[in-house]
Amino acid sequence: MKPVLFASVVALAALATPATADEVPCENVLADLLADLRAALQDAQPSDADAAKVKELEDKGIERCNADDDKHADEFFVQALKILGK
Repeated sequence: MKPVLFASVVALAALATPATADEVPCENVLADLLADLRAALQDAQPSDADAAKVKELEDKGIERCNADDDKHADEFFVQALKILGK
């Protein structure tokens, strides 16, 4: 494949692939923590402020996980679980 055509195909594939946090799972333990957090959210009835903070921490954890910063991702998920009393 010619380099220009290959670059075009790669660029189009990147545009066509949605980049949502849910589609890029964390590895092993972090995936378990994220699953625990989401399960805890289903059972919990946090205040609006706590729910917003948990969502913010979940988003930061997923972002860090996607950046291969497992240590910080783990910390964000644990903080969110603490807010939910887990």
